[in-house]
Amino acid sequence: MILYIKYMVSLRCKMMVKEELRKLGLHYVIVDLGMVEILEDIKPEKFLELKVNLAKSGLELLDDKKAILIERIKNVIVEMVHYTDELPKVNYSDYISEKLHHDYTYLSNIFSEVKGITIQQYIINHKIERVKELLLYDELNLTEIAYLLNYSSVAHLSNQFKKITGLSPSYFQQLKKRRQSHLRENLESI
Repeated sequence: MILYIKYMVSLRCKMMVKEELRKLGLHYVIVDLGMVEILEDIKPEKFLELKVNLAKSGLELLDDKKAILIERIKNVIVEMVHYTDELPKVNYSDYISEKLHHDYTYLSNIFSEVKGITIQQYIINHKIERVKELLLYDELNLTEIAYLLNYSSVAHLSNQFKKITGLSPSYFQQLKKRRQSHLRENLESI
């Protein structure tokens, strides 16, 4: 049996879910971002108990088909942008459609209807979050980040970054450096 869980986006979430399943005597085959496969069928009272226990940790056990599909789309995007070393070279629409075994137009329409933004905009938002993360780590330069995230050019990345954040990537980095120097100065004066 497959269960879908909203807000399950990290390794810590996966560990919490595994622990809750163990407490209820449920045996899992796979615990992945947003999804759990358990060996047995779950009785309604155990489903409710699991739902309540997960809610205490900020997770939501889903039972609505549309909500499940939206979460699956979001999880594919989060995994694609944040947890892979290299983004797929195929169109994102083909990648998402293949991963979820649904026509992209169908997925796109449901996503837009429920979330109020397009899948493409959701991907862009996550790519910009990843750019910010990579800029903060200061391990890659902007050219390397643009290549890693499949931007056609540094200019394209910079334009999207500014459109989403209101800042240029270089100004974002300057803010980080200023903040670090202020922290160092404050620590030295203590």
